[in-house]
Amino acid sequence: MKDGHGEAYREEAYELLAILEQSLLELEKAPADEEIIGSVFRAMHTIKGSGAMYGFDEIASFTHDIETVYDLVRSGKSVVTKELIDLTLSACDQIKEMVGAPNGAPSDIVKAKEIIDAFRRIIGQTEKSEKAETSEETIAKDGIPETKEEEKTATYRIRFQPFPQIFLSGTNPISLLRELSDLGQCKTIAHTEDIPLLPDINPEACYTSWDMILRTNKGINAIRDVFIFVENDCKLNIDLIDRDDFIETDIEYKRLGDILIDRGDITAEQIHEAVNKQKPLGEILVDAGVIAPDKVASALAEQAVIREARKERQAKDMAGSIRVPADRLDALVNMVGELVTVQSRLSQASVLLSNIEFIQIAEEVERLTAELRDNTMSIRMMPIGSTFSKFNRLVRDLSRELGKEIVLSTGGAETELDKTVIEKLNDPMVHLIRNAIDHGIESPAERVKLGKPRQGNILLSAVHSGAFVLIQIIDDGAGLDKNAIFRKAVEKGLIMSDAVLSEKEIFSFLFAPGFSTAKVVTNVSGRGVGMDVVKKNIDALQGSVEMSSKTGEGTTVTLKIPLTLAIIDGLLTRISDTFFVIPLSAIEECIELTCEDAEKSHGQNFINIRGEIVPYIHLRKRFGIGGKRPDIEQIAITRYDNNRIGLVIDEVIGEHQTVIKKLGRLYRHVEEVSGATILGNGTVALILDLPRLIAKTQMEEKNALCERLIN
Repeated sequence: MKDGHGEAYREEAYELLAILEQSLLELEKAPADEEIIGSVFRAMHTIKGSGAMYGFDEIASFTHDIETVYDLVRSGKSVVTKELIDLTLSACDQIKEMVGAPNGAPSDIVKAKEIIDAFRRIIGQTEKSEKAETSEETIAKDGIPETKEEEKTATYRIRFQPFPQIFLSGTNPISLLRELSDLGQCKTIAHTEDIPLLPDINPEACYTSWDMILRTNKGINAIRDVFIFVENDCKLNIDLIDRDDFIETDIEYKRLGDILIDRGDITAEQIHEAVNKQKPLGEILVDAGVIAPDKVASALAEQAVIREARKERQAKDMAGSIRVPADRLDALVNMVGELVTVQSRLSQASVLLSNIEFIQIAEEVERLTAELRDNTMSIRMMPIGSTFSKFNRLVRDLSRELGKEIVLSTGGAETELDKTVIEKLNDPMVHLIRNAIDHGIESPAERVKLGKPRQGNILLSAVHSGAFVLIQIIDDGAGLDKNAIFRKAVEKGLIMSDAVLSEKEIFSFLFAPGFSTAKVVTNVSGRGVGMDVVKKNIDALQGSVEMSSKTGEGTTVTLKIPLTLAIIDGLLTRISDTFFVIPLSAIEECIELTCEDAEKSHGQNFINIRGEIVPYIHLRKRFGIGGKRPDIEQIAITRYDNNRIGLVIDEVIGEHQTVIKKLGRLYRHVEEVSGATILGNGTVALILDLPRLIAKTQMEEKNALCERLIN
């Protein structure tokens, strides 16, 4: 079974381990929280049970004693300590390795045994403590021995209706019934009326359902744990129908009709019709003069409201979700992208043909394509909180390794980003958080000397900003020493010692390869590797990264990331017979550039826009495109590093829904272009990478200026 269902189990196990790790970190802060304890137990219980079901016996065996310990904690027989949290987190790491291993076996058998032995010692200590408590008689003040109150025995009605496909998940319902019978006195009745005739039977389908009457003192949670693996593969009803502390004056139980109605096997109307077709109870009572008609109407209204509310709850319970492999979702997005391109061609063709009916069809296809595109892209969107939650463990472990006290808080976790963007954000954010912990936050003693709280703080926040998401990593540490950064830049020959730079320009040196101001190299950082990787990864996402800092108060790193990398709204432009797409979210305005305006700048590439001097880049010259310049050119004004910069093109054609296609390996060294798209007429248009284009142009102009000054 491992071969057929191993990937499904691994995917589920990784999700459960992420939930488990987050729950453990929360439990460390609130060790007595029963809800979190239950969450930890259920996650471990599911990992163990699913592992046994899918043939991962090593994992099931490894997690058995861990589950036992948290069952003791859940029942109040053991307590949560920091040592237990540390041990369980180590066990999570071990399980993660085992899940990823081809055979499900631990890579470090010695370490796995040490972890299990530690959990078994906890179990042994708890059992010894229990025996000591039960062997000693505690005498009350009046001399009468006190006895521990036993849990109340209760009777439950359980209806278990497996879905026909339950066998396909490897579940044997009979094993569940046997496990249930171990909880107490159980009477089981099988319902076989849905089993078809032999010629129509499907041997892989389950047609039987069961009713169980269970009398136990284990509680309803123990019953639910039996069915924890099949909650999505069955209809399950558990009703408390009797308990030892219920006070009943009548020894007789409900009438047969009432029981059948409670079970849902028959309706009250059917019973009334069967019993000599008597009148409804309300009519009988009204006819007898016992009650007024409005009283009966009020009771019937209450009955109808409750019935409708329960129907709604049942509908919500039945509603679920399906798991789709990421490659299928990517294939769907690619097909939608192709559809957008075809739709653009259709719209263009309909305009050229000037056929009213054809144009109407093209407009309808355009509307449906837009809806399909938006819905498909929304499927790929995920809350960034799923990434934020992973860093709690990183902050906890690293702060303890460095002897610091740090609390991680988050904001805007519900902000959504494209799945592929979130996946590529993990490594850059790990580098930034590690730097904040190692270089930013001071030691507790040092913070106290500076008048700060012993505990340092790191805040991760995310917020939408147009077609982008702004992610900030903020710490309240020592901040950046711009003088030390400047001296290091001079030492490395990046600038002259008499250079005059802004604070932002000085901080930008931190992203240079091999640049580090750390005096000591540690296991965490100090080798100058990391920040340049952050810059490259963020650039690859078509985003930007900025740093700001106040000495003694902390540092803020801001990542500006596009919502998606698959389809963007672009501004289609033309230079001669070459087409370029500029991301629409980056454009502030478009203005005209006449020959007179160009002459006024005396070759300096500046234009006066409503009293503001704005530099511009002439893309025709930049890309070496031949042909005659038009008398009136267009400037698309964008913003880079909080400065307005213009891009000169021949013509602005208009907005264009752009499906991004990667360039081939032959063009992997082209930096100013991030990709390409296909226009409606089949022509290829290049998508400009504005940050790289502007940065490279500015660097070349600075180098040219330095050469002129030297010469």
